[in-house]
Amino acid sequence: MDEHPLARPVPPLRPYVSSYAGYRQAGVPPGRHRGLPSPRLTLIFTLDEPLTLAGHPDPGQAPGTYGTLIGGLHTSPALITHQGRQSGIQVGLHPLGARALLGLPAGELASIDLPADAVLGRQGTDLGERLRTARSWPERFALLDSYLLRCLSQEPRGLGAGPVPEVVRAWRLLARSRGTAPVTALAEDVGWSTRHLTARFRQETGLTPKTAARVIRFDRARRLLGDAVRSGAPPLLADLAVRCGYFDQAHLAREFRSLAGCPPSQWLTEEFRNVQAPGDAIEEC
Repeated sequence: MDEHPLARPVPPLRPYVSSYAGYRQAGVPPGRHRGLPSPRLTLIFTLDEPLTLAGHPDPGQAPGTYGTLIGGLHTSPALITHQGRQSGIQVGLHPLGARALLGLPAGELASIDLPADAVLGRQGTDLGERLRTARSWPERFALLDSYLLRCLSQEPRGLGAGPVPEVVRAWRLLARSRGTAPVTALAEDVGWSTRHLTARFRQETGLTPKTAARVIRFDRARRLLGDAVRSGAPPLLADLAVRCGYFDQAHLAREFRSLAGCPPSQWLTEEFRNVQAPGDAIEEC
């Protein structure tokens, strides 16, 4: 069994939630998955087996198992292990929507993983139970839509709740530039000093603008690399580096090691066991 259904939330949720990703695997070899840095918070509801984290982005956080999990933005991978079975739904949450959906800024969750009920409370626990008893993926996705829409309607964290406009503007400029906009240009655009923007941006999201730019570039690069490998046409790292705004191939390789905790070739081997990529396509510096 190897199921990976995807869905988008209903339109009112799309400024806050990027996607729903279901997964159910059974009878596969035991393995390890890297939860890589991305520009989205992670919310996971397991369906059968609990989620086993052998390592967190914060190395000081002890390994553990989770029925539900919420994790903030981070710059090092979480290490997830399984014994041949795993199932659940992962929800991608926009960091600027954390106040509206969770009642707290994303900065309070930076680099940590928590049981989701520590943030969502009893309603989150009830949602997890309903997801586990649902009979189909569309039913589960509809339950998520209903729950998250109720979160938006609650006061004081309703539709009007959110970060200051300057931080919103800076994030959107970074996202639009795909992580290539200089911090000085962001500060000039919003009318703040770079120091003030950095402090307020980190308080709201958990990352500085410079670090968020790194994560945005990396997330795009690893997604493009993964999509290309699935299609059977993995690109040269030098070409991928140019496309994603890196100085050169060596810069991309260094960033991959820093943010993924391994070189691109190792990540491909771990994530795509059945894909054979030509050696020169993943040549590293």
